[in-house]
Amino acid sequence: MIEIGEIGPAIQFPPPTHFNSIQTDIPIRRIKLAQSAEIVDAITADLSDDVLAQQASLHRKIDWRGAFWVASGVPALVLFSIGAIAATVGKPSWLVWMISIGFGFIQAFTYAEIAGLFPHKSGGASVYGAVAWVRYSKFVAPVSVWCNWFAWSPVLAIGSGLAAGYILSALFPADAAINTWQITLLDLGGIKDGLSLRINATFVLGAMVLLTVFGIQHGGILRSAKTTMILGVSALIPLMLIGLIPLLTGDAPSAHFFPLAPLSHDGSGKVIDGAWDTAGWTLMAGGLFIAAWSTYGFETAVCYTREFKNPKTDTFKAIFFSGLLCIAVFTLVPLAFQGHLGLGQMVTPAVVDANGVVTTPAVYDGMLAPDIYSGMGVAAAMSGMIGGGKLIEAVMMVMLVLALMLSIMTSMAGSSRTLYQASVDGWLPKYLSHVNEHGAPTPAMWTDLGFNLLLLLLSDYVFVLAASNVGYIMFNFLNLHSGWIHRLDRPNWDRPYKAPTVLLVLGGLLGFVNLALMGMGADIWGEGTLKAGLLFAALIIPVFIYRHFIQDKGVFPATMLDDMHLSANEEGVSNRAGILPYLTLAAGVGIVWFFHHLATSGG
Repeated sequence: MIEIGEIGPAIQFPPPTHFNSIQTDIPIRRIKLAQSAEIVDAITADLSDDVLAQQASLHRKIDWRGAFWVASGVPALVLFSIGAIAATVGKPSWLVWMISIGFGFIQAFTYAEIAGLFPHKSGGASVYGAVAWVRYSKFVAPVSVWCNWFAWSPVLAIGSGLAAGYILSALFPADAAINTWQITLLDLGGIKDGLSLRINATFVLGAMVLLTVFGIQHGGILRSAKTTMILGVSALIPLMLIGLIPLLTGDAPSAHFFPLAPLSHDGSGKVIDGAWDTAGWTLMAGGLFIAAWSTYGFETAVCYTREFKNPKTDTFKAIFFSGLLCIAVFTLVPLAFQGHLGLGQMVTPAVVDANGVVTTPAVYDGMLAPDIYSGMGVAAAMSGMIGGGKLIEAVMMVMLVLALMLSIMTSMAGSSRTLYQASVDGWLPKYLSHVNEHGAPTPAMWTDLGFNLLLLLLSDYVFVLAASNVGYIMFNFLNLHSGWIHRLDRPNWDRPYKAPTVLLVLGGLLGFVNLALMGMGADIWGEGTLKAGLLFAALIIPVFIYRHFIQDKGVFPATMLDDMHLSANEEGVSNRAGILPYLTLAAGVGIVWFFHHLATSGG
């Protein structure tokens, strides 16, 4: 018998048994809770037979359709970077999206397999992957969870900022006082030119959007799923119309797509076709790097495994059908967007002072327009793509704002559950493991909200997106490789879905490809982007040290120990992967260094 008294009343663990009420064969330890008026936290309640105790944990109230609708906010992520990619890569940008969603779909099969191993966990692939890595290093595993969270969480800030920008630009002229007033709190030009913390109308309105989403999420996953289904229908309709109508009407001249040459400029600033040299491939790598933040995102569908009525069948269906939806949107919308706008040309040349310093940059139209790069003008451009006059454009604008609301809800639901499960498993502070009476992880949601209100103060959302994507690529690398580590270390575990070995291998190879794209292309979104992302990723180390060595005295919670299969009741369990995980990490570091050096040295 194992007794644990750190998280409430003394808990006794008899031998494993099967938790048949959730239709899974994974061994789950049963516990007895002493009668107590104390609040029971999720670490205890998740394993309890006591219904009242289980009210302190996430509730099993949805099937794969619920997760599909919660994850249906992912296609709206195309709005976040479609302008920036088009304005940076040029004509090959449509190809960037097609390649990227292809990568994401292949990777999803690995995530579906590892999620099926842990039907009692929430939080997504990073949580399931961390269990694989923790047997080899206590410090690598929490990096996976942390990187996934800080990659997903900024969707709240960026999405609410874009929604606020859409609303303000639709209601007021660009030079109106409400659009121009600003209070600068802190100049961050040392990190990136022009970056600052500021308060303006975008921040105020964006904060209101965030609080609205928080209120909906507070009611638990069932209410969130119902709300996102309503938003999903109203938000996906305009995206599909935008993706189909210009292509069906022929509003997509081939000259807008070909020749497939990277963007370049001549000495006077005019747009020309570039060459596929080191600079050209660096642009392509940068485009694929930042597109991954959107196209890989449907893996969030497995965040809700702990809330599925039947996790064995629901997990794979949720991620598979979410992936099919994303393939359609991420292929059609960029094609139609580029076909309608075209690359663009210089409207006014740059203004240069007597010393040759550019005082006013050149202005371009089409996909190169400044408001397309920032994302603030994307909704207006898309609203005009289907025609129909001002009324239709206004309706489309409203529906695109709803699409952003949908993506914010998807992010808050997924990222808060990542924090929740990371706390349950012993990676992050204990306060994050509590939930409210509806089964919503409110402490994690409040943490998400506070973090994103700070991000919302930043003046450059593209930089925020790119820096957070450094963490996302690291998360993908660790978890794509966790698939084969789980296969080696847990060969006899029940797998409700087992990915074809060739897809598992391809997923591992794509993990290295993603690192190469990050090393080569991250800094095209601002010098220091790669360093900023790596620095933020490293912040998990002191956080984990506090939780593991100070709060838990160097011992993982019993639930996590059971998942790691370090208990004595299974014979022959060992780190079968040997040195391969360490060699994989070393190879990953080498790839990032090599391709970053290649890009910065000019080949």
